[in-house]
Amino acid sequence: MDPDTPAPAPTAAVLLIGNELLSGRTQDANLQYIGTRLAERGIRLKQARVVADDRDVIVAAVNELRAAHDLLFTTGGIGPTHDDITTDSVAAAIGVEVRPNALARERLEAYASRRGYPLNEDTLRMARIPVGAALIDNPVSAAPGFWLANVLVMAGVPSIVRGMLDGVYDALPVGTPVGSVSVVVFDLGESAIAAPLRALQARFPGIDIGSYPGRVDGRLRVELVARSDDLERLALVERELQALVDALPAQRR
Repeated sequence: MDPDTPAPAPTAAVLLIGNELLSGRTQDANLQYIGTRLAERGIRLKQARVVADDRDVIVAAVNELRAAHDLLFTTGGIGPTHDDITTDSVAAAIGVEVRPNALARERLEAYASRRGYPLNEDTLRMARIPVGAALIDNPVSAAPGFWLANVLVMAGVPSIVRGMLDGVYDALPVGTPVGSVSVVVFDLGESAIAAPLRALQARFPGIDIGSYPGRVDGRLRVELVARSDDLERLALVERELQALVDALPAQRR
């Protein structure tokens, strides 16, 4: 590769694992945090997928996503109960065994000792780690995640996911951070904006431009957002977006 040519930005996918997500009993609170932190690191999050606690489904998804991206982050399914099958499924996908890990056990024992309760076999299931994996620290409840090949396996509890991701953040690859700008349109629907926005996108094909409609206090609201790692061109697009909005029919203030 030409040394003057920027390296491609690292890419990532997220695999959210759990029957409770698909049933609607639990609302995912992890994807936004993961996406935000990866964007800050310059890693492009390209896919997110939700799958059930099904070994074959998890194995297939892990192998597909890890082959297509530099990194795969999984959440959920590494607890002590019978339906926590992520560890074994990821190990099966990569083709390694799962064995008791002495360091993981030490952390669980220390955590239990501080809280004055004995460990049982179910708790010690969380010390089973695929061979060759590096542990991911859990600053909340000690039971670790792990990093195996290009797959980072984390818990499903949002506070633990945040702690785990923050712990490995500095070890992740670095790309050029993506900047974003936005301009808001009130009292007009997307149909009034679609044609000029399409023309603007055609002029700036390397910039990701999108529109996001909603309502605020009963008023129509459309947020026009542009994203790019080219901050100079992004600033130009921001000015063009504002000019586009200024040329629309008068908005009620």
